[in-house]
Amino acid sequence: MPFTLTMPKLSPTMEEGTIVKWHKKVGDLIKAGDLLLEVATDKATVEFNAIDGGWLRKVIIDEGHEAVVNQPIGILTEKKNESIDGYKPEGEAPKIVEQVVSNNAPVKEVTKVSTAPTGGAMRQPAFVPEAPLETFSFDRPESSGGRVKASPLARKIAKEKGLDLSTVKGTGPGDRIVSADLARAQPTGLVAFNRTAHPEKAAGSYVEESLTPMRKVIGQRLQEAKTFIPHFYVSMKVDAQPMNNLREQLKSNGVKITVNDIIIRATALALRAHPKVNSGFNSVSNNIIRFQTIDISVAVSIDGGLITPIIRNADYKNLGEIFLEVKQLAGRAKEGKLDPHEYKGGSFTISNLGMYGVSEFIAIINPPQAAILAVSGIADVPVVRNGLIVPGSEITFTLSGDHRVIDGVAGAEFLRTLKGLLEAPAVLLV
Repeated sequence: MPFTLTMPKLSPTMEEGTIVKWHKKVGDLIKAGDLLLEVATDKATVEFNAIDGGWLRKVIIDEGHEAVVNQPIGILTEKKNESIDGYKPEGEAPKIVEQVVSNNAPVKEVTKVSTAPTGGAMRQPAFVPEAPLETFSFDRPESSGGRVKASPLARKIAKEKGLDLSTVKGTGPGDRIVSADLARAQPTGLVAFNRTAHPEKAAGSYVEESLTPMRKVIGQRLQEAKTFIPHFYVSMKVDAQPMNNLREQLKSNGVKITVNDIIIRATALALRAHPKVNSGFNSVSNNIIRFQTIDISVAVSIDGGLITPIIRNADYKNLGEIFLEVKQLAGRAKEGKLDPHEYKGGSFTISNLGMYGVSEFIAIINPPQAAILAVSGIADVPVVRNGLIVPGSEITFTLSGDHRVIDGVAGAEFLRTLKGLLEAPAVLLV
């Protein structure tokens, strides 16, 4: 008899997935345990092995298309040539059909799964981008209107040396650029004195790109967090020189750590001193969650989104252990090979954009946690020491807190403790 293959739930937070690859084709025999699918979930691309055996008779969802959890994606039969005529697949299906209308376009139906938070009347207004301009003008003084005239040798040399031919006037026959003219040519780069380049596409041109399953979940969770969590923010500047000195001293003795490892260690100890910040909020029961262990989520950017592998019991780990664990988890995260227990949970999150030279920023809380720490880059600044202005460096920390759980004073006290640990980092070696 026919039976339905539905989209499996392959991660704790997965609501839908994209079929990356079918490892079986229609007509193939599938045995229990056979590799059947590769599915892009909200966390990673996961292989799915068949639970039940049978003959694959129909593929309902093709490669590159999405399906919600428990939505029919295929039909199997117990016998090879068994008929599936009249069989209706069982399972869930997309629930909402929206109509998207533009001024000069026909009605377009878009079927999608509703991921909007329930229980509220707020709704984001529809956005329809403007159509590209059909005509446009672009004045190009002294432009030939076409290809730059240059000798084959000049083109070859310009390509090898990365020179912009349009930045030099030719002295050859018919104003053709010759190799001798290249001494005056500007390098090709982001900024160039290009006299002939002009846009090839109409002004306002655009393409639309589907969200990956991970990006959809990130968008949904952060929109819900920003909408329903009463955020407050507390910032504090910290002298970064002691951290740099500690790192250099350890490096000179063959111990490799990063500034981020020092911050994780100090944050863990500061959370131990201020357990109210190491908390969360249960939005279903409206109860405060008091986490009993300090498990720090570290935001890691990967292709298609962001994931937060967790340093468990971070307050009991030394700098070397933190360095190795962060390195291993970040590497596995970028390969999409984290196990659920390595990213599910966490009591507090650190988001560090210091490597990009960011002066300061604020982060959105990762529910159900009640706080997240945003870490800036280290900036060279003048500081006053012993009454004299001398070169120094500082780093800015911004705590985002859930005001249902944490008050501003508690957030400020936590940052003050963190500052004290980072400005006297020898204690972090104990």
